[in-house]
Amino acid sequence: MSESRTTPTATPAATAHEAKAAPRYPVTDKVEEALRISLRGCEELLPQADWLQKLARSEATGQPLRIKLGLDPTAPDIHIGHTVVLNKMRQLQDLGHQVIFLIGDFTSMIGDPSGRNSTRPPLTKEQIKANAETYYAQAKLVLDPARTEIRYNSEWSEPLGASGMIQLAAKYTVARMMERDDFAKRFASQTPISVHEFLYPLMQGYDSVALRSDLELGGTDQKFNLLMGRHLQQEYGQEPQCILTMPLLEGLDGIEKMSKSKNNYIGITEPANSMFAKVLSISDVQMWKWFDLLSFRSIEEIAGLKAEVAAGRNPKDAKVLLAKEITVRFHSAAAAEAAAQDFNNRAKGGIPDDIPELALAGAPLGIAAVLKAAGLVASGSEAARMVEQGGVRVDGTVISDKGLKLEAGTVVVQVGKRKFARVTLS
Repeated sequence: MSESRTTPTATPAATAHEAKAAPRYPVTDKVEEALRISLRGCEELLPQADWLQKLARSEATGQPLRIKLGLDPTAPDIHIGHTVVLNKMRQLQDLGHQVIFLIGDFTSMIGDPSGRNSTRPPLTKEQIKANAETYYAQAKLVLDPARTEIRYNSEWSEPLGASGMIQLAAKYTVARMMERDDFAKRFASQTPISVHEFLYPLMQGYDSVALRSDLELGGTDQKFNLLMGRHLQQEYGQEPQCILTMPLLEGLDGIEKMSKSKNNYIGITEPANSMFAKVLSISDVQMWKWFDLLSFRSIEEIAGLKAEVAAGRNPKDAKVLLAKEITVRFHSAAAAEAAAQDFNNRAKGGIPDDIPELALAGAPLGIAAVLKAAGLVASGSEAARMVEQGGVRVDGTVISDKGLKLEAGTVVVQVGKRKFARVTLS
């Protein structure tokens, strides 16, 4: 990924008049195909007619479009829910356009209020720096590094200063800001809204001015902020960007948005075995949305798979293809095959190869103490409950005695289908 350090400036007002007078470009079959790829899986593309003309202009002039995605480094890891927009960026890169991966090191200090019912605690510079350091390596697992420009919004946000911030704030009204759904709900319920939270959409919108963005991507919860970018570009005399929103990916539970805090996520740096097994755990219905948003297979190929399943093919076959594709993307083909074998081994009651090992002194030890020490249960009461439910095995044999004591030696203990440990007692 390339990293630019040049701080851009707003365009002169004349640009807006030039944009209005710009000729209409022919919409070829290639442009229509680019639009179809843009629309795949997306929630909204606004305004679609403007984006079609931008694509047509790009083809006619050979000038790539500038496509922006901003991510605040509020956590060190990216999960596959974040890759929904990254995948779309990669599709647009493959059409020949320039992608800007924007790290919101400045906006992270404000805190994004999107979807919040309370003020988000701002991060410190140290926290932001530590989190951002891992974003490079993770994002380039999806994006093409050669066609990705890395930027930090502190480049132009910090030089604004107090006077620049006041001038920027003058370009939007409080009444318009209060049209935002989360602000309106909090105001109606008399939940506090801090003044600095109004700065977040303004600063995100100013990013689009600074980067001369043609298209900005985001989740559906970012629509207000993306539209702010269009408004501010017009205020600064630029051709307004189009916006493309992608659906929020439900997590493993199939209900809530994928989130680390809800523990329903797949991290893109997770081990291959865990990643593969988690994909297979989603429902057959949810699988098709994941295909649309996460797979690089063609629309026609996915439709064919769906038809085969409707005609009687086992849906697990399709899910295995999805699990392998995702695991290959973030690991390798060999790792995906090994993960599939590991999953099949577990399904047959076998013991995986890569289980944790630990040594415990004081044999004989009660089964509850062993399970807790191995990290397979959180407490003795959970251990007892799992034994009662038939969910605990020792060397493959289900145990029913909550008072069982394990003698000196090495045993494999198992809780449920996925939790294993090899324990040596002395």
